[in-house]
Amino acid sequence: MKSLKLFALMLAGLSTAGYVHAAGDAEAGEAKAAVCAACHGPNGNSQVGMYPKLAGQGEKYLLKQLQDYKSGARENAIMQAQVASMSEQDMADLAAYFASQTVEVGKADPELVEAGARLYRGGNLESGVSACSGCHGPAGAGIAAAGFPALHGQQAQYIEDQLRAFRAAGRDDLGAQAYRRNDTDSDAPGMMQSIAAKLTDREIKAVASFISGLSE
Repeated sequence: MKSLKLFALMLAGLSTAGYVHAAGDAEAGEAKAAVCAACHGPNGNSQVGMYPKLAGQGEKYLLKQLQDYKSGARENAIMQAQVASMSEQDMADLAAYFASQTVEVGKADPELVEAGARLYRGGNLESGVSACSGCHGPAGAGIAAAGFPALHGQQAQYIEDQLRAFRAAGRDDLGAQAYRRNDTDSDAPGMMQSIAAKLTDREIKAVASFISGLSE
């Protein structure tokens, strides 16, 4: 069965073809990241469940998200306001900085670990849900070269929110609108929506919890 990528985390535009960008400077990015700390934490480790952790995320992936907010391909009023005055170099520097940080892994709910691990590593053959590890790696480190995001240590609430938005988008047109409003990947229609549409509420909660405690 073809493996499909999960989520999401923030965060989530996976198509990177055609993007030529300046080399990022992590040191310069650190100074520019001060404004990001309010939501994402001083080093990209957010302390609020609704805001994704950026620390340790792939540089290519992070840059793509900022570019998409800038172009309007990904919709979020707060983020679009933040990137409005950013140059391509600013975005590249921020991506380099956050990618150089280390994500702080959370703690999964013990009651959900087994179910979450089973879904993440093996999927659900009966419902046609593919293993998340196929695109995000066995330890959730993602595939940087392909632009597939890292998931390990991500906020469970953020993962849940994204999966629910993907699920809604995979079921009806109204869901597709929610999909864009809730920060999910706007340029890979069908990839995450189709798999999330098959997830139950408990599966979403279990895999999100497992991911939050997953480490390399």
